[in-house]
Amino acid sequence: MSDLEPLPEEEPASAEDRGRRYPSTIGGASYLVVIAVTAIGFGIITTGAWRQGIRWIAGALLFAAVVRAVLPARDAGMLAVRRRWWDCLLLAGVGVALILLAGSIPDQPL
Repeated sequence: MSDLEPLPEEEPASAEDRGRRYPSTIGGASYLVVIAVTAIGFGIITTGAWRQGIRWIAGALLFAAVVRAVLPARDAGMLAVRRRWWDCLLLAGVGVALILLAGSIPDQPL
């Protein structure tokens, strides 16, 4: 194709695809829950209770690891990025690391 030729037109999306505003899998819904809980954690952090906010975020990651471990890849939605064991290892590892770090960092004087 030369630079002057028009691109082939794509078929228009069906009415069902254009109007859907919800996740198509249980993993997609779980992903939205993880995002919502993480946002709550960041909200808690902005109020000054950073340890509690980090624990909320870590809990969201641990929940994501459990959901990814339980659901098959076709139902996991956006939680399925890599192989199942790798996704679970990374999500659970970061979640546990956040909990341990939030509990081990000493309070600093202002």
